[in-house]
Order: sequence, then structure tokens, then C-alpha cells
Amino acid sequence: MPSVFCPPFMAPIFSLFLALFLIVSSSNAQGPPSPGFSPSSRVSTVTFDQAFRNLWGPQHQKLDQSSLTIWLDKSSGSGFKSLRSYQSGYFGAAVKLQPGYTAGVITSFYLSNNEEHPGNHDEIDIEFLGTTPDKPYTLQTNVYIRGSGDRNIIGREMKFHLWFDPTKDYHNYAILWNPSEIIFFVDDVPIRRYPRKSDATFPMRPMWVYGSIWDASSWATENGRYKADYNFQPFVGRYTNFRVSGCTANGAATCRPPSTSPSGSGSLSRQQVSAMNWVQRNYLVYDYCHDPKRDRTQIPEC
Repeated sequence: MPSVFCPPFMAPIFSLFLALFLIVSSSNAQGPPSPGFSPSSRVSTVTFDQAFRNLWGPQHQKLDQSSLTIWLDKSSGSGFKSLRSYQSGYFGAAVKLQPGYTAGVITSFYLSNNEEHPGNHDEIDIEFLGTTPDKPYTLQTNVYIRGSGDRNIIGREMKFHLWFDPTKDYHNYAILWNPSEIIFFVDDVPIRRYPRKSDATFPMRPMWVYGSIWDASSWATENGRYKADYNFQPFVGRYTNFRVSGCTANGAATCRPPSTSPSGSGSLSRQQVSAMNWVQRNYLVYDYCHDPKRDRTQIPEC
């Protein structure tokens, strides 16, 4: 193969571009700027048995001290549910995902009242969309308000890639839900803020906390292009460091959920907003508000 010739007068320019490329690459590799505050540090961890119970697939669930493993194979997946329902609060867990071929598989941690209001439920989702080995996981955040049962559920999806490999180690994922906003966190970095702009576009009814692993081949990976392949079973999700702190559905009216920011005001600090903006500039891959195919009358908050 012939060598690339670089004229002498181009060398300084080439070196400058190379230096800038390395600086940008190094900056991205280091992850987002510090948010300056760790909401998780204000919430104590709880054991699985203190806050949750198995919901389905008990034979595909294993509890080892403080860590929970759930898995999906051709016969079943598995899910768990909180012992209490909540009106607001901070809900988090450290999760480690399976490497390799996981297309079609959803590993999740979310809030819902679907069992209480079937066909008309609210939901706040953190979902890891399985993938093929040559592509990164997608973290999908979603908000449903009074979803319908006629297959016209209106999702409010924002999807992200991550600045790390979520299969290498545990990372903390959390939802902060209070009467004025919903904030999604990854390792205490806010990645999305969903404010309450009207009662019609904000979930206000009590919800339970759930986690699950299941087959969503019809849509999970590239809109169903790649399906779950059970030659790679079992598909495993690992959870630990559960953090659940909130106002229960029948709790005192004076209850206040944990704060999202150091000021205690409930709104993100400038430093937190800066970190969130960095994530969205570099790792946001889908925003429902900017999807030209969406019916704008159904998403007035945009």
C-alpha cells in the first residue's frame, strides 16, 4: 500500500487537527462534566426483600445477599414489583447488562400503575434495548400518561447511547418523580428532565416500582429488525444497590420526596443542567419532540 504523502507546509496544520481530534476524543471518553451533586447519596440503599417481591417468573430469579439476578430463556422471563405504591420519590438501582447478542431483549426498571388501571395507566420507564454485538446498547426513557388500551398508547421516548460500556460493571440508574417534574439519572448525571406543563401531560396517580427482563422482539432492536435469538440464552440482568425513598400513596400529606439539587429547591442547578446538556449533545439518539412523524396534537408539551 503506498504511503500517504504530507507536504511540509501541511504538517503543522495536520498536527493541529490531530491534537484537536485527540482532545475532543479524550474529553468524550472521560464522560460528562461533574453535575456537582449526587442525589443518590441522600438515599440509603435497601435490600431487595425490604422493598420488592417477585412478580412473575420466580424460577428465573435468584437473590444472592444484596444482588438480584433475573434472566430470560425460551420458557420465560422474570419480573419484580415494589411492596408499596408511591405518589412521588427517588427510585434507583445499579444494573449490569449482558454482553454479546441481546437483540429483542428488554431489561427494565420503571414505575407503573398498569395493574391498577389496565388500559388507562401511567408509566415512567428506564429500558435497556438489547442489541447486536457490533452496536451499543440503547437506553430508552419514556413517559406515559393515561395510556389507552387500543394500541394507540402515546409514548414520550428519548433514547440515549451511554458514555461507558454498561456490560462491564454496575452503573446507577434512577428516576426522580415529584409533583413538578421527572428527572432521569445515570450515575447521578441528569440525562433528561420532563417538566409538568399541564395536568394532562404529567403522571399524577400512585405507581409501583418494577423491574423485568422480557422478549420484545417485535420492536426493541431497530424497530424489530433483529429478534431475540435463543441460541444465546439465557439473557441475564443483574441488579443491586436498590434505592427507594418516596411518599407512599397513603402517606402523610406533609411528605416531600428527596431533592434533585443541592439547593433543595427541587430544580436542577446550573452545573447539573450543564452536565445534562453535554449528555444530550453527545449521546441523545432520539427525541420524540423532534420526530416529524409524530402527531403534534398528541404531544402538546413539545
